[in-house]
Amino acid sequence: MTAIRDDARLEDAWLGIDLGTQGVRVVVATSDGGLLGEGSCPLTSHRHGDHHEQDPGTWWPAVRTAIDRARAAGADLRRVQGIAVDATSGTLTMLDRHGLPATPALMYDDGRAAAEVEHVNAAGEQQWAKAGYQRMQRSWALPKLRWLLNHHPHAVENGWRLAHQSDVVNRRLVGHEVPTDTSNALKTGADAAQVAWPEPVLAALGIPRAVLPDLVLPGTVIGRVCARAAAETGLAEGTAVVAGMTDGCAAQLGSGATAVGSWNSVMGTTLVLKGVTHDLLQDPHGVVYSHRSPSGHWLPGGASSVGAGLVAREFADADLDRLTREAAALLPTDLLRYPLVSPGERFPFLAPDAQAFGSREPATRAESFAALLQGAAYVERLCFDYLDLLGAPTDGAVILTGGATRNPLWNQLRADVLGRPVTLPRHAQPALGMAVLAASSRAPLDSAAAAMVRLDRTIEPRRSVGHRHEEGYLRLLDLLVQRGWLPGVVAAHAQERTAP
Repeated sequence: MTAIRDDARLEDAWLGIDLGTQGVRVVVATSDGGLLGEGSCPLTSHRHGDHHEQDPGTWWPAVRTAIDRARAAGADLRRVQGIAVDATSGTLTMLDRHGLPATPALMYDDGRAAAEVEHVNAAGEQQWAKAGYQRMQRSWALPKLRWLLNHHPHAVENGWRLAHQSDVVNRRLVGHEVPTDTSNALKTGADAAQVAWPEPVLAALGIPRAVLPDLVLPGTVIGRVCARAAAETGLAEGTAVVAGMTDGCAAQLGSGATAVGSWNSVMGTTLVLKGVTHDLLQDPHGVVYSHRSPSGHWLPGGASSVGAGLVAREFADADLDRLTREAAALLPTDLLRYPLVSPGERFPFLAPDAQAFGSREPATRAESFAALLQGAAYVERLCFDYLDLLGAPTDGAVILTGGATRNPLWNQLRADVLGRPVTLPRHAQPALGMAVLAASSRAPLDSAAAAMVRLDRTIEPRRSVGHRHEEGYLRLLDLLVQRGWLPGVVAAHAQERTAP
């Protein structure tokens, strides 16, 4: 737990809960951005082959522990006016008629529904195209729901109902059945534009509507903290519970990227890029998909398999400070790396068979490290070029979050390669994003984010250095096209944007 001094007046406070794979994190923040306290509690999950499960019975006790630790860190829970919960995208379980978990939770990257996804895509071809993402993937929630129903044939007659990860916690907070939000339900097939389930598709898949919860937009008040939850958490009975979003959207809100044209680039284990558009993007390649913002705008984004995960894997025993200093003298390097953390690429192109590669063997460990940082920055630039090709506004603020921001060289490199300023917020995290979303039940989302998210610093690009990276970037595009991964139209657009 972290104790944080409260220098704010007795402002209203908002509680955000982030349900991750490895743990729960809670933040209590005031309406003007003061942090009153935060707490966390670990979670464990289990992998076997393409199965990835978690015990949903552990979520509520972990939430209670994290809230208790935030209170011990100084958060006055009596000031909390609203609560919102985010969760991993596509994680689901089934609850029995008493609201208790009837199955393990199938996690966001569980890949067991390989056969079911073909049926899902055939039945919903027109609906998924209308939604802008063209096809579902086997790790998405709707194929996994069909898998659960196939393997629990009496689920419907026994009154079991689907619940996303956040739904389970929200139900414990309010003490009764709750609607789900269109963000967590996106991968279950929810039509975010209509705030409705695509019932003809569900009927074709043999999924009864009664199995699914009702739908609301994120930011909607869905209930109040009940007496039992108040006694278990220390929250005031009657505190508003607000429909949340996925963890990726929560991180975006926590970064402050809520205005049209702004983007949050998260360089964690992998790279996730999310932005804001007026209109729903249509992606003929099915790489980018869009959530709906509480403000009525759309939140397009994509997740690459490139990222900082390779730093931990390849340089776990290294002195990273020294390695960074050595790498700085080598940039730009003619060693080109496509630094995939795991096989297969999802964004800025779809290539299930893609593998990490280098254009040659590195001469030194420092050169390999420099090429890793550079390669990830080049992929980030290609993601922006791809979004521009789709017609997304990409000229707004770029806000960097994720573990990679701890490396100042990498931050500067990304600004140089993008050729634009990048900003780092002071306390960006998904739990803060949920506090912002909870506050949006009282004020417009953009206003709440502007008041609650505090920016730390802005890094300006060095134009002359950025120009020196253009040759390497164009060479990387050629290598990706030669491998058959990057569509020619995407490469041509990126090349056109690079031309002086």
